[in-house]
Amino acid sequence: MLALATACSAGADGADGATAGGASATGEPRSGGTLRLAVEKEPECLDPHQSPTESARALTRPIVDSLVYQDVQGSIRPWLATSWKVSPDRLAYTFELRQGVTFTDGERFDAQAVVDNLDHVVAPETKSLLAGSLLAAYRSAKAVGPSTVEVRLKRPDSGLLGALALPNLGIQSPRTLKGSPSALCAKIVGTGPFRSDTGFVPQKGIDYVKNPSYDWGPEGRQGPARLDRIEVKVVPDNAARLGALTSGQVDAVTALSPTSLNTVKDQPGFTLHSTPYPGVNYSYWPNTANGPLSDVNVRKALRAGIDWGQIVRNVYFGVYKGAQGVLSASTPGYDGSLAQAYAHDPAGAARLLDQAGWTGRDEAGYRTKDGKRLTLRHMWSDGSVANLATQIQSAAKQLGVELVEENLDGGTFVKRLLDGDYELIDTSFTAPGPDVLRVLFGADNIPTPERGISNNMARYDNPEVEAGFRRALDAEDQAGQHRAYAEVQKRVTEDAAVLPVYSPLSTVTVRDGVREIGFNADGTPDLYGAWLAS
Repeated sequence: MLALATACSAGADGADGATAGGASATGEPRSGGTLRLAVEKEPECLDPHQSPTESARALTRPIVDSLVYQDVQGSIRPWLATSWKVSPDRLAYTFELRQGVTFTDGERFDAQAVVDNLDHVVAPETKSLLAGSLLAAYRSAKAVGPSTVEVRLKRPDSGLLGALALPNLGIQSPRTLKGSPSALCAKIVGTGPFRSDTGFVPQKGIDYVKNPSYDWGPEGRQGPARLDRIEVKVVPDNAARLGALTSGQVDAVTALSPTSLNTVKDQPGFTLHSTPYPGVNYSYWPNTANGPLSDVNVRKALRAGIDWGQIVRNVYFGVYKGAQGVLSASTPGYDGSLAQAYAHDPAGAARLLDQAGWTGRDEAGYRTKDGKRLTLRHMWSDGSVANLATQIQSAAKQLGVELVEENLDGGTFVKRLLDGDYELIDTSFTAPGPDVLRVLFGADNIPTPERGISNNMARYDNPEVEAGFRRALDAEDQAGQHRAYAEVQKRVTEDAAVLPVYSPLSTVTVRDGVREIGFNADGTPDLYGAWLAS
């Protein structure tokens, strides 16, 4: 999780409170100082066992460690677990744990702590929106020794180790897990390189203090963090975040808009660090179960008839790359051989709509069938997509498809999602491996009033894909898992069950003097190795 980007630029002076106690003439890493960081979003809940959001993962990682570590190639390495064995039937994992590790509240990390955490994730009162699904195969865990824990599964799950590497299954102090879910939403305690004494304060942020005892980082990264403190402010407005950086109020900002990134990247004194997010691209998700988009030909026509890549270039000025697959190209297991299926082909799109029976035209130029206009409702609740949505709407009109843009309040959005009352929804989903395909396309994850909010917004249910998921889960190694998921990507592409738009980019823009900003395997910023040269 420590793929470092270490470019630097000369320029702006540091502001008060951000210095590390003098210049580093040799350029060698040094300790000390406070990093002031402005982020775009705040989590509704800090507890990674409860919250599914990227903002929660990003703010959680400095505090909690994981049993295992995943590098950017998808390989699993030791972390809090020094080794593990898998039973021949792949239903039992036995982990040997690192000794001498303590939580920042003084509690000892041991096998029982792991049991308590896994049981907490799957407990009904936790109401987990993501972590629980990551442990869908979990049966039980028990401490078979002070530093040995056995995890038993209901069925083989080749994705277990990758799931255990995520902050969502990060290890928290058992003492705090006994508190209420609402208390954990505000403050968590882990074994990580930082602690937060005050926790997350809504509409403000969170402050971290170095854990001076830390000496168990992954991949040989031993010793405490270099920074003494990190002060994180939540600044939702893009212009305000950019202004805070350029005026010296903060040292670093995340998630600047493409326009702002183009503005600041060439300014002396600032450096842009970036990495493509792994997982599922930002996409439009067609309702494959109901309405006009239940017809695969209409879905394929929409995919081929809109020049998605050109729209991305128009809106994002080349900062984001157009997507050419279900997964982003940076995701382990991505199958690039399917890219041609996402090529722009307006003539082919017209033929597909004819085949689907949308052969008429009304006075506005929209296609019709049996006197009814081909109308698709696109519902959203994030104003940042408005410009993109407008351009897609205009391109769809050229194809003869009416897109009705519906900017909804949160409550209405959720109700419509659960009821399946829409044709299109847009979102991306960050994850460090192809197991995310099960989350986004598994039939068990179709949102319904009974099941609640879930992530299969395409409402996609394909027995062949479900069989592919089972093969992936049963795989004995990563190569077998990737082969199974390649077949899933092929089938999803053939069914046009998703309309990929662009590959999101994780960015951290810093003032001169902020060094070694890294990124975790899931694309979130990693500040463990960061330091201040000035």
